[in-house]
Amino acid sequence: MNINDLIDAVRADMAAHGVETDDKLIADGVLHRAHAEGDKVGTLNISYLIHADGNPSWYFEYFPRSIKKTGSLAGERRTLTPSERRQIETERKKRQRERHQRQKAAAEKARAIWHKANPIPSTRHHGYLIKKGVKPFQVRHYNEALVILLYNESREPVNLQFIDAAGNKRFLAGGKKKGCFSVIGSATGADKVVICEGWATGASLHEELGVFVMVAMDAGNLEPVALVTRRLFPDAEIIIAGDNDESGTGQAAARKAALAVGGKYLIPEQAGADWNDVIAAGGAV
Repeated sequence: MNINDLIDAVRADMAAHGVETDDKLIADGVLHRAHAEGDKVGTLNISYLIHADGNPSWYFEYFPRSIKKTGSLAGERRTLTPSERRQIETERKKRQRERHQRQKAAAEKARAIWHKANPIPSTRHHGYLIKKGVKPFQVRHYNEALVILLYNESREPVNLQFIDAAGNKRFLAGGKKKGCFSVIGSATGADKVVICEGWATGASLHEELGVFVMVAMDAGNLEPVALVTRRLFPDAEIIIAGDNDESGTGQAAARKAALAVGGKYLIPEQAGADWNDVIAAGGAV
């Protein structure tokens, strides 16, 4: 068996679950993203990892249909050849350059759209704000969507989140998200920082507590944003305001993020609730 046989086995497993990609797959034991055939151009809805050393094995996930699969070539054991290692390293560097180029283009597009977008004067000017019962803290309006600006650790604009009146959300294709965040309130003199998943949750927490809030956008980004926060505010108290997901994802991510930075975490008591739900219902944090 050579490395191409392993890649073919991974593609066959993906296809058996209705997931196909024309992207070149890299068997370097590192998590990668790929575009799925039939998905919108620029999206990377496949996450995969392929081990070629030892017992050849793989993992892939297709986010839109919540498909998660692992596989292996039972009974096979092998060691990468020097040629294969060079090939993998070449592909890795190529992918890294391509990712940086996409992120740079997305950041430029984010700045252009943000400058064209209009400030929102009050809650009643957008359906999502009305639905969530929050004020338009530092957000704008563009083509009927609420627009939220994301920053990197250097506070450079790098991405946008768009939310329509029904609450559907999307980011700029190719934009950087890991370790990036939106902010609500002023960071000046902040001795306490609250980190949460969604923007509406952050808006509710800021209004309720009067604290500086950093919005991570999803559970998987809580820990990366918490680590950035600790570097930016080394002496601040960090509180992770997680969601009470029925799957347990939000709770686990909040605990992990808090542990990583010596912080605290808060989870709503009600299953399926976030802090926007709690505050909107008249509850306390």
